[in-house]
Amino acid sequence: MEQHIQTASFVEMVVVNPTQVSNPDFDIILDEKVTLQNYCNALIEIIFTLKLTQYPTFINYQTNLVNNPIAWLNKLEKLLANNEELFVSKKVLCRYNKLFNLIEKKQTELQSSSIKETKINTPKKYINAESEDRYFSFYEIKKQLEKINNDNQKILLLTKEMFEYQQANIEFINQKTPFYDAQCTKEIENIYALQKIHVAIEDAQNHKTGCQMPFKKMQINCNLNQFIDIHYQFSRELFVDGKSILDGSVNDLVAIIVNSYVDKDGKEISPETVKTILTPSRTEKRPKPHKRIDIDKML
Repeated sequence: MEQHIQTASFVEMVVVNPTQVSNPDFDIILDEKVTLQNYCNALIEIIFTLKLTQYPTFINYQTNLVNNPIAWLNKLEKLLANNEELFVSKKVLCRYNKLFNLIEKKQTELQSSSIKETKINTPKKYINAESEDRYFSFYEIKKQLEKINNDNQKILLLTKEMFEYQQANIEFINQKTPFYDAQCTKEIENIYALQKIHVAIEDAQNHKTGCQMPFKKMQINCNLNQFIDIHYQFSRELFVDGKSILDGSVNDLVAIIVNSYVDKDGKEISPETVKTILTPSRTEKRPKPHKRIDIDKML
């Protein structure tokens, strides 16, 4: 074709080599490198070659070859608009008008089908926005995020979605939902905030563990009240320079005993029992004098 063809930015360009043609009337045939210019040239040439009655079949054939037929039709519409003067100069404006009508009809058909599918999969109230190519639903993204265990992969998905939304030609915005990119940004911030909290908790736990030696609870092989009474003597009856040998509250002693020992049967020790025996007024709970292990006599 002698005149220079103005291109449209097709994303999908399905072409066949001359040796692999399956439908010579409707295939876009190229025996050279596939470029946007070459593709648009070949497409315009087919449009001028086909009969008007073949246009509907051609459009159906091509839209079945691509993954996103609506986007492809939008670019075909743009290609025609960019080259309207070519149709005028060749006095074939009827082809131009015929194609525009068929494209519009096919777009309506596909969009209707897409909307029905969208309604089945995602309720309209959960769709933040729609562009000519897709819809944006943070409700769906949240469900995807729940299936991803890696925080970095979550952030990657959210960032990709945010950029796609910001670069899309938005045709509808649901005023009852927040902006899609704002929700993506907020979710990324939440992930980073939770990461910091987890790191802080781990650091605190590591520091705590590092200050303590791991140990297994030791077993007491005497009567429990005898053993607890030894602690009572150290904290209440035995002194060094005017201070108790064990200087701490009753609760401190209870915690040390129940966290460090098990009874002679290997069972956990009751904090209430320990506290009762350590209470000064509960002398009846401590050993009788003849059964008491008298620490003072040993010193």
